[in-house]
Amino acid sequence: MNIALIGASGYVGSALLKEAAARGHIVTAMVSNPARIAATSGVRAVQADVLDQDALAAQLQGHDAVISAFSGHAQAEVRAYYLKGMESIVAATRQASVPRLLVVGGAGGLEVAPGVQLVDTPEFPAQWKETAEGARQLVKRLREEAELNWTVLAPSAHLEPGERTGRFRLGQDALLVDAAGKSHISLEDYAVAMIDELERPAHARTRFTVGY
Repeated sequence: MNIALIGASGYVGSALLKEAAARGHIVTAMVSNPARIAATSGVRAVQADVLDQDALAAQLQGHDAVISAFSGHAQAEVRAYYLKGMESIVAATRQASVPRLLVVGGAGGLEVAPGVQLVDTPEFPAQWKETAEGARQLVKRLREEAELNWTVLAPSAHLEPGERTGRFRLGQDALLVDAAGKSHISLEDYAVAMIDELERPAHARTRFTVGY
């Protein structure tokens, strides 16, 4: 499959790039600095500005799917920058007539109890609040999207480098926790779940989550 991966050099994007390339997909790694992408068979690194909608749309044309690992973590106005960038990505994907958009989501918008989302709990880390709010608003925005075939994959509360086991659970709007009460997934297994969804679509126009 011919994939455009936005944010391919980032924390999550690099794991997605590795998994997609290992499965034989052709990946256009769209980043601000192509020098950060190591030479890999089937991977082409290109410089991209997500805020330039028309230029981005031109770069996305001809791909089978777009995967967005875009984030605003390094920006002063995290939420505003993220939502502006994602609005451009959504519009450019539609403009380029790419049939699918898969998005790296956040755990903050998942429910820990009926009607209670993780981001609204007292123990949610303050430094991630704006990022989580942006991700939550994006899901709301996508649910109003009339044309685009989108999917958001939210991680568990803890998303850290670890082992690629291929053994995990999928869920919908509730935060997944293991038998010990911990909500976690490795970056590697998150990438497996995302590329599985790319190859075998099962969550069109919805958000789902992955965890142990």
